[in-house]
Amino acid sequence: MTVDNFLIIRHGQTEWSANGRHTGSTDIELTREGRIEAGSLSSLLLDLMGSPMETTIYVSPRARARKTAEMALGREIAATAIVTDLLAEYDYGDYEGLTTEQIQETAPDWDIFRDGCPNGESLSDVTRRCDEFIAMSESQNGTALVFTHGHLSRILTARMLGQPGEEGAVLLNDTASIGVVRDRRGTYVLQGWNLRPLGATRPHR
Repeated sequence: MTVDNFLIIRHGQTEWSANGRHTGSTDIELTREGRIEAGSLSSLLLDLMGSPMETTIYVSPRARARKTAEMALGREIAATAIVTDLLAEYDYGDYEGLTTEQIQETAPDWDIFRDGCPNGESLSDVTRRCDEFIAMSESQNGTALVFTHGHLSRILTARMLGQPGEEGAVLLNDTASIGVVRDRRGTYVLQGWNLRPLGATRPHR
């Protein structure tokens, strides 16, 4: 491994995240609150990055992730990001736009970390994408900033820690929050999770 630190950033609030609706391929924009959340990440990211000299930025192609990077880093720096489909959110298939409560009306025991989504992705599909991203990022040095989504960030973090994708179920994170995975003696460890600027209010999910 060559990346010393991964900073894993979930995008800011959208209308659908505020309402608990599953948002995969739908290219929804940040709300006003989401833009404020994203902009508030700037100083915290700088503190966590240390020296910005060796920093690689990765971002999901979805507008909500790209806007979060732009608000947090500034347009000029965000424009240098590597855009990759590997960081796109879980494809929810038939469950796109539905809340968990709506899904469980027809599938009472449904659990995304076990069951996946009909006509969308399975957990193994998403885990495979996360593993491909980790392998791709290993060619870089220093710090990697990763702007992505709720479920994807949880599964990605589990995989970085050497755990199966389903272990992402225990890593709940808010919108516009940061996870910190660091290299410690050749092993990635979780040093921080769901980090948000001091004074930030707890957002809707």
